[in-house]
Amino acid sequence: MRMIQKLKLFEQSVVFLRWATDAEFGKILYVGEDFVEFLALNPETMEYGDKILINSQLILEVMVSGYEISRIIAEMSARATSPMFSEN
Repeated sequence: MRMIQKLKLFEQSVVFLRWATDAEFGKILYVGEDFVEFLALNPETMEYGDKILINSQLILEVMVSGYEISRIIAEMSARATSPMFSEN
């Protein structure tokens, strides 16, 4: 199985992605035949920032689970406000 085919399974998931020139936490928005659309996450503010189109041949590493990913998801969840739990 090619990596692009495997990445399609992780669309809309939070991952750590390393490519030829940079590495970021973020969400894979779309996986095409020749590019990956990636929404970068600022780990300090837990807000999404730049949308990046990455040539699929430049992707070196993808981390889809593990301690760091779990920590990022937990921090995002803690910062999310829910109308059910908001104080009036």
